[in-house]
Amino acid sequence: MAKVIYEEVTKRFGDVVAVNDLNLEVQDKEFVVLVGPSGCGKTTALRLLAGLEEASNGQIIIGDRVVNDVPPKDRDIAMVFQSYALYPHMTVFDNMAFGLKLRKTAKEEIKQRVEEAAEILGIEKLLDRKPRQLSGGQRQRVAVGRAIVRKPSVFLFDEPLSNLDAKLRVQTRAELSKLHHDLQTTFIYVTHDQVEAMTMADRIAVMRDGLLQQLNTPQNLYNHPSNVFVAGFIGSPAMNFFNGTLERIDGGFTVKTDIFQVAVPPDRFSAYEKYEGKPIIFGIRPEDIHNPDFKPPDIYSAPVEANVEVTELMGNEIFLYLKSGSESFIGRVDPRTDAAVGSKFQVIFNMANMHLFDPEGEQKAIV
Repeated sequence: MAKVIYEEVTKRFGDVVAVNDLNLEVQDKEFVVLVGPSGCGKTTALRLLAGLEEASNGQIIIGDRVVNDVPPKDRDIAMVFQSYALYPHMTVFDNMAFGLKLRKTAKEEIKQRVEEAAEILGIEKLLDRKPRQLSGGQRQRVAVGRAIVRKPSVFLFDEPLSNLDAKLRVQTRAELSKLHHDLQTTFIYVTHDQVEAMTMADRIAVMRDGLLQQLNTPQNLYNHPSNVFVAGFIGSPAMNFFNGTLERIDGGFTVKTDIFQVAVPPDRFSAYEKYEGKPIIFGIRPEDIHNPDFKPPDIYSAPVEANVEVTELMGNEIFLYLKSGSESFIGRVDPRTDAAVGSKFQVIFNMANMHLFDPEGEQKAIV
């Protein structure tokens, strides 16, 4: 078991900075997910840890040793790739045993480790098959099993679920979470899918353009995003944003945009005082936009008029695609809502869960 530390790690490809001054500490036995859009540097950060890329600056530490100059095979890590990377001419057993054979592990121990891993993953009956005889989900289990048999200090996962269908992705997410609990080993997982990150991680590292934007637990990222990028990336559908100003009206604060005015809860006044009269970015999540007839009790309500452009029935909720003036936004409302496309509709913003961001520079959250 081992913790992992990136100390001021930078990776350049010519003039392109793929990872920029990354400082990140992953605790022993922790499940950390690196998440962000394509090109943000998350896979490069993982490959640096695996030894598949060489850091331009900084140190990478696994356990108590700096591994910058340690070959990949000696880093005590195991990596699961997006492509599975199984040998097509080998059986499942031989694919899982291959790394152990290269290390000249005793045959009896290889057999024991492969059978134990196969039992954990529920693929005991597949050991004699070839990869072409397996489904995508079964191949993924074999790739994970090949990592398990090595008993590494750190597991690395590079978008391992991206080739699976939607239902199997949900099932495999749960299996990986259970596997982490059972193995009690450090997991570092890369994905562009924020739902995967939210459902599996102990902590999430959000990256953008090679820079770490925020590192926190899933719930804290959701409730307290550090900037507009994190706020918009975490949550599905994404947070709605509106440009406006913070005005003092009748002794209280109001968010004023070109299309609506909504009152700020009194408990936010002290945090927002220095932004009085200044431009702000107002954020509200779709799940905090309600049908007035079915709004939760005791919320801090602010009504907004809008036109309904599209409705999407999801079974347990309805997504309303709304437009007010020139601004479009999304609400997640009660499934009993009967809003018709093309009609005017009043929604309620729950201002207790509002977010404000400073439009200057890094668009940081105002707290």
